[in-house]
Amino acid sequence: MQTILVGTTKGLLVYQMADQLRPTLPRVHFTGFSVNMVYVDERYHRWWVGVSHRHWGQKLHYSDDRGANWQEVPPPSFEGALMPDGSRAKLRQIWCMQQGGYDQSDVLWLGTDPGGLFRSNDGGETFTLVDSLWNHPSRQKPGQWFGAGSNYPFIHSIVVDPEDSDHIYIAVSCAGVFESVDGGNSWHPHNKGLVAAFLPNPNVEVGHDPHRLLISPSKPNVLWQQNHCGVYYSDNGGKDWKDVSVVGGIPYYGFALAVDEADPSKAWVIPVESDEQRVAPDLQLNVYETVNFGKSWHTRSEGLPQEAVFDIVLRQAFVKRGNLMVFGTTNGNLYYSDQERIYWNQLSAHLTKVNVVVII
Repeated sequence: MQTILVGTTKGLLVYQMADQLRPTLPRVHFTGFSVNMVYVDERYHRWWVGVSHRHWGQKLHYSDDRGANWQEVPPPSFEGALMPDGSRAKLRQIWCMQQGGYDQSDVLWLGTDPGGLFRSNDGGETFTLVDSLWNHPSRQKPGQWFGAGSNYPFIHSIVVDPEDSDHIYIAVSCAGVFESVDGGNSWHPHNKGLVAAFLPNPNVEVGHDPHRLLISPSKPNVLWQQNHCGVYYSDNGGKDWKDVSVVGGIPYYGFALAVDEADPSKAWVIPVESDEQRVAPDLQLNVYETVNFGKSWHTRSEGLPQEAVFDIVLRQAFVKRGNLMVFGTTNGNLYYSDQERIYWNQLSAHLTKVNVVVII
C-alpha cells in the first residue's frame, strides 16, 4: 500500500494506493487553504505541510499519525534580516523541506521566498536563518539574485548527499545552484555549463534559473535539473553541466522533473510551450523519457489527452517512486501510472491547481 499526498490551492488530499488497484477516494485536510509545501520526514514518518493563509500568512504544521491530528509550529522568521535594497525581509512562502542525513537525526532544512535557507536542529520546533547563504557576496551584487515567477529569488530545491550529510546543494530561482561541503557554513556557485539566455551575458557565474534540482539516489555525483533554458545533468557533482535538451524542439522549457532511483541515466520531464505562453506544447500533454543521459528522448504519454490541453505541471507536482509515477496539473487534473510499462490513468479531473505531489 502506497500513499499519495497532493497539495493544492484549496487543501491537502490523501489517497491510498493498493497494488494494481485504483486509489481510494481521498481524505481532505486544510480545506480551502493553499498547501504550498508537503514533505515526509521518513526517519520518523512525520508529515509536514506549509499552508498559505491569505490573511494570516504562512503556517507550518506536522502530523505524526498520518493526518489524524495536526500540530502547528512557528514558521521560520527572518528576525530583522535585510534585503539587499535595505528593506526588511519578510516570509512570503514556504517552498520546500529536506531532512538531514541519517546521522543528523534532528536536522531539517527549509527553503523559502525570499531566498532564505533555514536550518532546524530540534526536529522542526525552531528554525534559524543560514546567514552564510543569506549574506553570500553574490546576493549583494545587482542582477545576480532576482525574482523569476516571484518578485524575489526563492529556494525551491534542497538536496542532501545520501553519503555525506554535510554535502548540500540548493537551487535558487533566480541565482542558480549552490553547493556546501561543510554543513552550510560556506556556499559556492555550481553553474558552469548552464546558459542564462535571458541575460546580456548568458554565461554568468550567478544569475541562472533552475526550475527543479534532483540527485541520483544510487549515484550521488549525478545531478539533474530542469532549467529555464533547457534540461541539464552533471556527472561530477555539479562542477560542470551538460545540456541535453532537444535543440529547437521538445523537451526544453518546463518545470517538472523525475529521476529514476536505480538508474542515474534515466529521467522524465513534462515540457511547457514557453515562458511567454505556458501551455502544453502543441496543446498536447506529454511526458518525455530518456534512458541514456539525454542522448535521446521518447514520449511516454499513453492515456494522456492530446488535443486542446492547456495544463502545465509545476516543479514539485511530478514524482516517481518505484513503478508508481504521479503528476498533477495547474488545471486540477491528476494522473498516475503504476506499471513498469508507463500508462497514465486519470485520478481526478476536478481539483484546483496542484502545487506538490509526494509518494510514500
